[in-house]
Amino acid sequence: MIRNFILVGLGGMIGSVLRYLAALLIKNPNFPLSTFIVNFTGSFIIAVVLGLSLRNQWFDQNWRLFFATGVCGGFTTFSTFSVECVQLIQQQRYGVFAAYVLLSIAAGITATFTGFYLTTHLKY
Repeated sequence: MIRNFILVGLGGMIGSVLRYLAALLIKNPNFPLSTFIVNFTGSFIIAVVLGLSLRNQWFDQNWRLFFATGVCGGFTTFSTFSVECVQLIQQQRYGVFAAYVLLSIAAGITATFTGFYLTTHLKY
C-alpha cells in the first residue's frame, strides 16, 4: 500500500513539474494554449498507458499507478481549464470560450481514442 502512494506521488511530482514547464514554454495571449496542449497530450498518454496495460503483462498496475494516476494526474489540469473558461466569460470573450471548450473536448476524446487504438489494435 505504501508503495502505491510512493508511485503516485513520484509520478505526480514529475507530471506537475512538466505541467509547470509547459506553462513557462507555451504562451499565447489569445488562447489558453498551454492548458489545451497539456490536456490533449495527457489524454493521449493516459490512453496509451491503459492500452499497454491491457496488452502487456509487464505493464502491470505499478506502471499504471505511476503513469496514469501519478504523471497524468499531475500533468493534466481540469481545474486550470475551468478557471480559464470562467476568465474568458468574465472578459466577455465568448467566441474564444466556446472554441476552447469545444476544441478541448474534441481534442481530448480524439487523443484518448487514438492512443487507445494504437496500443490495442496495432501489431507491434
